[in-house]
Amino acid sequence: MVISKDEVLYVAHLARLDIQPEEMNRLSGQIDEILRYVDKLKEADTGNVAPTARPLPLVNRLREDEPGESLGSEAAVKNSCDNYDGMFVVPKVVKQ
Repeated sequence: MVISKDEVLYVAHLARLDIQPEEMNRLSGQIDEILRYVDKLKEADTGNVAPTARPLPLVNRLREDEPGESLGSEAAVKNSCDNYDGMFVVPKVVKQ
């Protein structure tokens, strides 16, 4: 299967990529290789394979949410590099 330059440009447009003219032949060849491999995968016999979303089961390893001791605000502020009136002082991150 040979991929045309127009098809490469179309795929690049969908992916919001800016393709340079000198990349066109290389990308066309790479896409062609990928599609040939997909065609090869289509030939695999998957009749006895059950459809799955994941090969392994998902297990959430969560602990119970139990209230406990917390660090008080005075102790937290005491550990900071810079504080003012009981609050942390941090560098400005919002542009005006």
